[in-house]
Amino acid sequence: MRYVFLDTNILIYTFSEDEPDKRAVSNKILLEENCLISTQVINELSNILYKKFNLGYRDALNVVDEVLTMVNITQVNIETIKKAHFIKHKYKYSYYDSLIVSTALENRCEVLYSEDMQHNQIIENKTVIINPFKR
Repeated sequence: MRYVFLDTNILIYTFSEDEPDKRAVSNKILLEENCLISTQVINELSNILYKKFNLGYRDALNVVDEVLTMVNITQVNIETIKKAHFIKHKYKYSYYDSLIVSTALENRCEVLYSEDMQHNQIIENKTVIINPFKR
């Protein structure tokens, strides 16, 4: 089975009421694609649920549980971390963005959806970064 990898920002828009157009796009991806996220993404989402959405722990946990019914999840491991250092050096992304890219590569995702990285950039001739909100 082929997966697309989701950066945290895609999931954030799924629950944001401030950007209905982006919410619709992110929901469409979740419904129509085989989505994969990492433990890093679920942790980043949790942090944002507390900080920006001001959710209490029960509501934040409910969102996490809902997300986990819609996506597959993989763990970040030592090899992923080492590859992230290489990605950071070669492509000049932040370390945490490089960890996202590294995880997508490790899981053979042909597409990485992210609003924060270079649209249409192909990483290691394997994964293309797509900003799904770009028109």
